[in-house]
Amino acid sequence: MRDDTCPFSLLFVFFFFRKKKGITEKTRTNDKILVTTKARNVAHNAFEREKEREVDPKNRTTTTTMSIMAMTTTTMRAKASGIVPKFDEAKRCSRRTSHSRLFLRCPFGTNPNTLLRASVPASTAHVKKIKTTFSIEMSSGRDDDDDALATEMEREPARSLATTTTRKNVASKKLALCATTAGLSLSAFAKPASAAAAAAIAINAGDTAWILTSAALVLFMTIPGLAAFYAGLVKRKNLITVLGQCFALTCMMTIIWFVCGYSMSFSTAGIFGTAAMKEGATGVSAFIGGLDKMFLAGVGPMSMHETIPEILWVLYQCTFAIITPALMVGSMVERMKFNAVMLYCALWSFAVYFPACHMVWAGAGGYFADLGVLDFAGGIVVHITAGIGALVAAIKVGKRKEMEMTVGNLVLTFLGTAMLWVGWFGFNGGSALSAGANAAFACMATQIAAATAAVTWTLWDIKEFGKASVLGTCTASIAGLATITPMAGFIGPKGAFLGGIAAGLICRFFSTTVKEYFGYDDALDVFGVHGVGGFLGTIMLGVLCHPSLGGFNDVPMLKQTIVQVYAAVATVVYTAVASYACLLVTEKITNGLRVPAEAEESMLGLDDYSHKESAYSPMK
Repeated sequence: MRDDTCPFSLLFVFFFFRKKKGITEKTRTNDKILVTTKARNVAHNAFEREKEREVDPKNRTTTTTMSIMAMTTTTMRAKASGIVPKFDEAKRCSRRTSHSRLFLRCPFGTNPNTLLRASVPASTAHVKKIKTTFSIEMSSGRDDDDDALATEMEREPARSLATTTTRKNVASKKLALCATTAGLSLSAFAKPASAAAAAAIAINAGDTAWILTSAALVLFMTIPGLAAFYAGLVKRKNLITVLGQCFALTCMMTIIWFVCGYSMSFSTAGIFGTAAMKEGATGVSAFIGGLDKMFLAGVGPMSMHETIPEILWVLYQCTFAIITPALMVGSMVERMKFNAVMLYCALWSFAVYFPACHMVWAGAGGYFADLGVLDFAGGIVVHITAGIGALVAAIKVGKRKEMEMTVGNLVLTFLGTAMLWVGWFGFNGGSALSAGANAAFACMATQIAAATAAVTWTLWDIKEFGKASVLGTCTASIAGLATITPMAGFIGPKGAFLGGIAAGLICRFFSTTVKEYFGYDDALDVFGVHGVGGFLGTIMLGVLCHPSLGGFNDVPMLKQTIVQVYAAVATVVYTAVASYACLLVTEKITNGLRVPAEAEESMLGLDDYSHKESAYSPMK
């Protein structure tokens, strides 16, 4: 009987100890996180205490505490459902956590287990159960610098971590030691789980939507706005030519911008082996960008410009590159060859626009940017350059054979003016690059300046001629818009009002009195409206942006004004020289700038000479 029962007794003893041993062996199961009931309860209670705390709705950040049983086996898995609460319900409130805790920066609404899983390397070392308390800060990923956060984590000692084993409790250790034992990477905690997650966090949907709208509005300014405005002012026989030039420039400049324009304007790399752009340096890169972003190289789904995708920034700036040379068309109408206009604008963009854009808007290291020059939406970059380029072209090409002003279609001009006015909200408001108060102030300043300039100009017309002119009112509103462009985001409504009055008076003086005195044929007053308006706004900005006058710039008034005057004068001089050089090259390549005299004087005009088309069917 004893012999018969012995095997059964042995089996009983074996399975008894085997069962107890299995409790320990569970800790060696691959890819598992052992969570005890006690740990789960501790984590839950800690989370509820943190959730009940009063939060600051302005800062919107919350801190929760979770206890996890970590293991040094392969990658940790997110099966701590009883430990980690739903972080989608968390709000961002003020930071209350102790500096002695480890901060895990997680995308708002993201389960931190994803970070843990991505940051714990595989390990075949002996299994140890470590009960670790982490403070997880729910953040947008934009509040603190990642490098600074990592430095803080490495510098500050962490709260001691209680280690629990099946045999005994181990004394508290430093955070670095525990993280090393568990196989955790500190640097991984300071970064989002992936580049895609980081980009998704950084992109602001509201800003993106606003800049998308603004890009469409600025393109709307050129076609159909500017095209209609100019086409209505020329003789009916030359209407198609003007429309064709504006449309062709839109297509040509888009391609140039895509190929190399964006790179030369905003790249910080040196061109042709020169040193990269650096703040305070005055090398070649301070005046022109490199070619490393040709064909939009490096501009991908994850690349950002502030809070919007970089590709949207490329598109938005492309519309500026389109309208700037298109403005010059108004000074060359009714006498310049179609191919000469295209070639001159292309060369001019490389020689004038791209360098001006780089010096002002490429950031720290740009020549004008380092001087502290302010140009919110293009007083220097767009209007001064286009105005001077137009004036030089008008003088170089010479006067029209038929100098009298014959408006072909005033209705078309009026509609073009309205389109330009509406589109200017994207021009100025979009330059804030955010859908916030700055954009709102810029749009309000735009509206006030345009209206004030129109009223001022019209009152002068009434005083001089005894009647208001619709053409004068349309031209005046454009002058007000051009003048407010460099100031829009830096001044208040009072400054916009003063800028509008100045535009109505001074731009009218240059478009009439000064032009008649010197005798140059700026057919559609590009210099008088855009060149003078941009110059005036750039200089007035130094005064009107001061807080004492309702502005938003605390730089001393005299200092800022001197900087603005220098930048405006330097731009005028450089643009004049570069524009003349471009005209000489164009004249050589196209075998002359002007159309034949017979084409200019013909009843069919340039529409027939350049396109064999007509805007209006002949009367039958």
